Amino acid sequence: MDNKEFSKLLELRTKKFAIMVIKLSSSLPTTIEARVLKNQLTKSGTSIGANYREANRSRSKADFKNKIKISESEASETVYWLEIIQEINWSGNINIKTVLNEANEILAIFSSISNKLK
Repeated sequence: MDNKEFSKLLELRTKKFAIMVIKLSSSLPTTIEARVLKNQLTKSGTSIGANYREANRSRSKADFKNKIKISESEASETVYWLEIIQEINWSGNINIKTVLNEANEILAIFSSISNKLK
């Protein structure tokens, strides 16, 4: 698989992940506390793919590297919020383990890409 094909597949994967996050977020309770986590999770979980998409359309290597680091950071933050939701047991009917596993895999991918750019 070449870089262009990998990029397209990762863009699709991060978009599917964003949809998973939105569905999970919409299933969370409507308490004030849950709303805070909902907002944080939705923002970080959807930002991963948005920043990666921007990275693929960057104008320079520095811009690409910066967007990849942002995607990595957002993936790490998403894992954090998912772990909290799992520990509180707020996931409702959504399988939190599936979402958390995907988040960890995406984080590993962006960490690997980021490390290769050093």
